Amino acid sequence: MSARNVATGREGTRSTRWILLICCLTVVFDGYDLIVYGTVVPDLLVYRPWALTPADAGRIGSLALVGTLAGALIVGTLTDIVGRRRVMIGCLAWFSIAMPLTALAPNPEIFTLLRFVTGLGLGGVVPTAIALTAEYSPARRRQLNNALMFSGYSIGGVLAAVLALVLLPVGGFRMMFVVGAAPLVIVLPLAIRMLPESITFLTVKGRHEQAAAYARRFGLTGYDSLSAPAAASRPGTGAKRGLIETGRSIVGGHRLPMTLLLWAVSIIGLLLVYGLNTWLPQFMRDAGYSMGSALTFLLVFNIGAVAGVIIAGALADRVGEKLVIACSFCVAAVAVLLFITKPATAPLLLIGAFAGFGSNTQTLVNAFIGGLYPVQARATALGWALGVGRIGAIVGPAYGGYILTQVNAGSLASQWSFYAFAIPAVLAAILTALVPRNRSAGPHDTVTAHLPVGHPSGNP
Repeated sequence: MSARNVATGREGTRSTRWILLICCLTVVFDGYDLIVYGTVVPDLLVYRPWALTPADAGRIGSLALVGTLAGALIVGTLTDIVGRRRVMIGCLAWFSIAMPLTALAPNPEIFTLLRFVTGLGLGGVVPTAIALTAEYSPARRRQLNNALMFSGYSIGGVLAAVLALVLLPVGGFRMMFVVGAAPLVIVLPLAIRMLPESITFLTVKGRHEQAAAYARRFGLTGYDSLSAPAAASRPGTGAKRGLIETGRSIVGGHRLPMTLLLWAVSIIGLLLVYGLNTWLPQFMRDAGYSMGSALTFLLVFNIGAVAGVIIAGALADRVGEKLVIACSFCVAAVAVLLFITKPATAPLLLIGAFAGFGSNTQTLVNAFIGGLYPVQARATALGWALGVGRIGAIVGPAYGGYILTQVNAGSLASQWSFYAFAIPAVLAAILTALVPRNRSAGPHDTVTAHLPVGHPSGNP
């Protein structure tokens, strides 16, 4: 390798790390903004002016996530029309402004409305961050880089738990939402300066010189060999034709059963994420633990998610994604069931760490989905999967609230607080094992990953 190529490779690696950092920091605050609700639920339930019941708190948590459903579906699709960079920056600014406004809510109705508005921005961040990370990552590191990036979600949960221990006793639940404005000064300026546009998007829009410049800067191969005029002249590069082809790439032909199974897995995966993150602190409180102990448990839960998902992501690149994902869901089921035994503190925290890892398996599922579709359809495929998956996110908090209400009323045994989440985890493992093997190698090939829409090797 020549000295020039070595220099280019090193510069590309550094630039890729900037993308990874920006996407990770964005997802940190995405995770904080979503998980923070679980940390404040116990405080909301004792906030007398609002007089909320567990069922009320569950409905607020669920209705707030309707915004993320709309955001994932609408914004996830817009990334392939207006560009991933603009979407990322716009969503980041959106939810960072909406969060402190939520702190000013005078009643539960306005509070819920502002949570919905926040969700519109939050829902668009994840598919965009995953798509950019996947596009600018070497194929051999796609799962690991995605796991590193998406570990930011659980880091956000850790941040929420730590700040709750400090801020809730002195500032109440409102202070936790004020912190949500931090990305405006921490992440947004960095994203505006350093975040690149998607090479695939630039190519589809006919901006071939800019796309080639990015390819050289990031050390990506397989783009320069294409003829820009030829690529530009191919049919199907218009927005309307591109959307039709994208839709066919996701639900057409042999991909339909795969897509439906992935949507079902995403529904369960997000039910576990949002259901457990919303209700675990209250479950611990009902089990006799102090508020501080319950928040410490949530902290360990999210630390386990960070460490476990990164290790599992590296393992998935070596032994296969389906196997690791199915096993991770099984880990979640076993760990949640072990809570029923009411172990001592040290084993409880260890089990909590494993539960945090297993219940956040959706992180691995996201990268799995990203690698199963052609690169020009990847953001939309992720947006649709996460959008449909938001059904689970919406149901999760209400589901946990309903189960807790039934347990408190004596209609269900206390063990059902845990059975209710272990059973879906087992079902997700089974559905993952049933996902058919994708017959298109295009998304996994380094060269194909940078082909424009309409290139024969880039089509499904």
